[in-house]
Amino acid sequence: MFVDEATIYIKGGDGGRGCLSFAHYRQNPKGGPDGGDGGNGGSVIIEARSGMNTLLDLKYHTHNIAKRGEHGKGKNKTGRAGGDLIIGVPSGTVAKDTETGEMLADLTEDGQQVVAASGGRGGRGNTRFKSSTNQAPRIAEDGEPGEEKWLHLELKLMAEVGLIGCPNAGKSTLLARISSAHPRIGDYPFTTLSPMVGVVKAGDFESFLAADIPGLIKDAHLGKGLGIKFLRHIERTELLVHLVDMSEGSKDDPLKRYHEINRELRCFSTALGGREQIVAATKIDLPRAGELVYEFQARMDDEGVEVYPISSVTGEGLKELAYAIMNRLKRLREARVEAG
Repeated sequence: MFVDEATIYIKGGDGGRGCLSFAHYRQNPKGGPDGGDGGNGGSVIIEARSGMNTLLDLKYHTHNIAKRGEHGKGKNKTGRAGGDLIIGVPSGTVAKDTETGEMLADLTEDGQQVVAASGGRGGRGNTRFKSSTNQAPRIAEDGEPGEEKWLHLELKLMAEVGLIGCPNAGKSTLLARISSAHPRIGDYPFTTLSPMVGVVKAGDFESFLAADIPGLIKDAHLGKGLGIKFLRHIERTELLVHLVDMSEGSKDDPLKRYHEINRELRCFSTALGGREQIVAATKIDLPRAGELVYEFQARMDDEGVEVYPISSVTGEGLKELAYAIMNRLKRLREARVEAG
């Protein structure tokens, strides 16, 4: 089950209590204070793990508390520190404080960690309070409480390329054809109910990650349809591949649908609306698709946009599309390096 959001309670371990103790030895029955300090509480650490792909476990395990420090003991023995609690999350997870809205971390790399809730400091034993004027202090500190908060975790996939388009535009079929992913495919809207990621090879030594999200419909940004819920998963992408259905039975004018999808992107996020795109005309193997593609290409030429006609059934145009995506990614990265 794919879960991309979870809200959890975290608490660092409390510090151990300092010890109030005096040495009583046969050789020295009136020995001085020997109370040890309490151990520090463990911290709660969030760690990105590349082998994970869902927040499902945390959805149902909401309370996460690190171990407390042990209390100090006599003979100046310091209590053992509480162990840290490490919570694994998928790479690409954003952690925010639910009360303040502050983003604590954006964990994008495998093994990246953040201390989300610090453990409390252990209390000082009475040995610490001995002075020239107080040789037998009868005071010891309690340990400090561990930091606590509620966190909202939100997973954003780490794909370089996002596949967008209306429902049934052919995104899942394309991803299944050009990658190792196995998305659910069907000839009806909203077949894709969760994002899918696949590795696409472009030649012998180059590849990129592509993400397929549920199709978008008009007014998706107002809550209609399913795709808007998953748009966060393509926020990290460098490039969008916009699929436009060329089948005769598809509703509305292709150019109109193309502009409607871009409007939904802009309404969701200014950054996503301005993301660079490659346009692919899909299902060109179907009857009359050739005429629609020709007309669509001509109208897109007027807007200065190149169109790649493809068929995920016959394989026509897929190799050219994959190479075009790879080359565009290279140019975007080179431009980013030059810009510093």
